[in-house]
Amino acid sequence: MDHQYEPLDLIEEVTRNDGSKYYEISNIDQNGIAELAASRGMIKGVKILQVNIARTKPLITYEEYINKTYDLQTLLNEDDWKHPKWIEWEKPKGKIREAYEMVLKANRIG
Repeated sequence: MDHQYEPLDLIEEVTRNDGSKYYEISNIDQNGIAELAASRGMIKGVKILQVNIARTKPLITYEEYINKTYDLQTLLNEDDWKHPKWIEWEKPKGKIREAYEMVLKANRIG
């Protein structure tokens, strides 16, 4: 199923089942998927750290990469609700990883 382009506007901390943590630049819809994944034991937990992050060039670079690379789930889709999948988004070295790190640094996270 094709999904609409999703802007990213928040930063969350995800706790994997092994207890390790990582940061993700996300949005409220994807945070809902993370909450559902946590309640179903796919991850240990998720916590929103920052909302309404500034729409900078690095954010848009990372956002475009996520939207092109991943089929973003939605809780409006019944199949996504019944059978959520948890996929930790990769942050490849180079332009994408640098953009991700710049967004975290600009928001004093990490």
